[in-house]
Amino acid sequence: MDKRIREFTVVILEDESGGYVAIVPELPGCHTQGDSLDEVMENVREAIELYLETLSEEEKEELLSRRVVGLQRVRAIA
Repeated sequence: MDKRIREFTVVILEDESGGYVAIVPELPGCHTQGDSLDEVMENVREAIELYLETLSEEEKEELLSRRVVGLQRVRAIA
């Protein structure tokens, strides 16, 4: 698979300590954290690159064909 710049959807959550957690829905288990938005964005870029390095070409091809089509808020009794 050719190497090129790709875009990924990143969900950023504020954690209880005031920092941030970034989750990449297209890459199961790919997540990171940071103390600021700048830091979490730098860390998630690195996490994505490291995650992709661990995959076989077949796994990479399958995961890179996924795309997030939307984020929705859902109400539920908690």
